[in-house]
Amino acid sequence: MLENETTISRERLLKLYKELRGVSPPKGMLPFSTDWFIAWQPNIHASLFINVYHFMRQHANLCSVEAVIKAYQLYLEHLPPEAGEEPLMSLTRAWTLIRFFDSKMLILVECRECHGHFLGHTYALHGGYRCGLCHPPSRAGKKKRIEPNTELVH
Repeated sequence: MLENETTISRERLLKLYKELRGVSPPKGMLPFSTDWFIAWQPNIHASLFINVYHFMRQHANLCSVEAVIKAYQLYLEHLPPEAGEEPLMSLTRAWTLIRFFDSKMLILVECRECHGHFLGHTYALHGGYRCGLCHPPSRAGKKKRIEPNTELVH
């Protein structure tokens, strides 16, 4: 993200990351699937973020990067992670979302019940769309059951 949005060289960014974090940055490519943003809980988080981002762009006269940062700060204020947990949506994923949206791979779809705007695939059928808040899946919010240790002691 920083390499794309700043004029700092890749080598310098790698050194800065290692200096600040004490470890090398994670390897691999950025996530490249719109599907993550459509799943029930990520959709709620990502939809909140993208709506705040658009508000910042339209009404706060911020450039794209500033709007991403400010919208992400508001996202964290309103949907803070549990103690010791990472936020559901990382800053990198939020930035990737903006790129997917700007590329018209994702759109905002209006919920027929609450009239909120939620992320959807561009070419999916959206007639009568109900969001994950108005119509959560049956297992929504349920934690995985921890099975007791069933190993036999010899």
